[in-house]
This record gives sequence, structure tokens and C-alpha cells, in this order.
Amino acid sequence: MFKLMKLEMRKGKFGWYVKGAIIANLFLAAFSCAMGFIGRIEENFPFSSYSDVFIVLGALVRATFIVFGAVLISRLVIEEYKTKTISIMFTYPVSRKKFIASKLLVVSGITFITIFISNLIVVSAFISINSFFNFVPHSIDLNIALKEVASMMTYAIAAAGTTLVSLYFGLRKKSVPATILSSLLIVGLISQHSPGYFSTASIIYIPLGLAAVGILSAFWAIRNVDSVDVV
Repeated sequence: MFKLMKLEMRKGKFGWYVKGAIIANLFLAAFSCAMGFIGRIEENFPFSSYSDVFIVLGALVRATFIVFGAVLISRLVIEEYKTKTISIMFTYPVSRKKFIASKLLVVSGITFITIFISNLIVVSAFISINSFFNFVPHSIDLNIALKEVASMMTYAIAAAGTTLVSLYFGLRKKSVPATILSSLLIVGLISQHSPGYFSTASIIYIPLGLAAVGILSAFWAIRNVDSVDVV
């Protein structure tokens, strides 16, 4: 399985993904700081505490890279089914189920790593800028920081599973637009945050539930791969 994953990584040419992730991180870091500056000018701070900082920035990062994950699914799975190029891989003396499983493990693994690292980068950038401009009046201590890092990892795991939900919609019609659109709808569902009101971005059970659905979607795709005609 690891050999298949390595083969998929070499074949996938993920330079575009790395460049996109770097650009997204720069944009998200700049956007988070811009929210602080605008809030100071308008005297309407978007972050009343570091809890809000972690919730909002975490939601932005997850939303961005869940869509990136859907693009990965489109390129590694949906497009290959649509163009029937996956039939070439199915001629190899390896189980079809292992081929599909390796692709989905690559998608989930990359999504998890990217979300976790990006969360650290964006939040660290904001904290660094905040130390000079005091957008958030309170300081953050080590215990809270460690707790939030653990929370980032949990949310990243959930997001990696949630990304797989779009696989189901994409495979139903062999459609790239359906894959991307489904990810955008999911992002809209799990990224809402209104301080003092109902916030889906701060409820871990929602992405965990969607992650379970995503894992079921992956099992469905793997189980049915032998009965799918791609010729």
C-alpha cells in the first residue's frame, strides 16, 4: 500500500498544490491581520479573545483546504474515471481496491498535514502581529496554546475525513464540478461563526460526523470499484 501511495505521489506532480497552499497561507495570514486593523479603525473588533481567534482562523483554514482536497479528489480519481485513464492502472497485477484506497489515503494524508501546518502558520502570524498592535487585549499562555494545538489536530483529522464526502457526489456522475460544488456546500455548513450566537465552526461533533460520512463514502467507492466498468 505504501508503495502505491509513493507511486501516486510521484505520478500526481503536486507542485501546483504546494504553490497553492503557500499562496493560500499568505492570503489567510494577511486577511486575519487585516481583520484586526479594520476592527481597530471601526472599533468593532472581530476577536474578543484568543478563543475567537482560533475558531475563526481555524474555520478559514479548514474551509480553504477542504476545497483543495476536493480538487485533489477530482484530479486523482474523478478525472481518471471520466477520461478512462484509470483503466490503465487497473491492468496492473494489483487489486483495484488497493489502487483506489491508496489514492484516497494520499488525499486524506495531504489534507490533514496541510490543514494542521497551515493552522499553525496562520495563527502564529496573527499572534506575532498582535504582539505589536494588540488587536486582542488578552495574552495567551502556554497551557491554552497547547490545548489549542491539540484541538487543531482533532479538527484537521475531522477535516481530512470530511473532504472524502465530495468523493461520493463526484463519482455518482463522474463530475468534477459536482465534486467541487459539494465541498463548497460542506464548507458553508461547518464554517459559520457568529460570536454570541450559534456557531457551527466551534462544534467538533459536526465535522466528526461528516468525517464518518466521508469514510463511509470512501468504503463505498472501494467496495464498488470491481463492479465499475471504466472501459
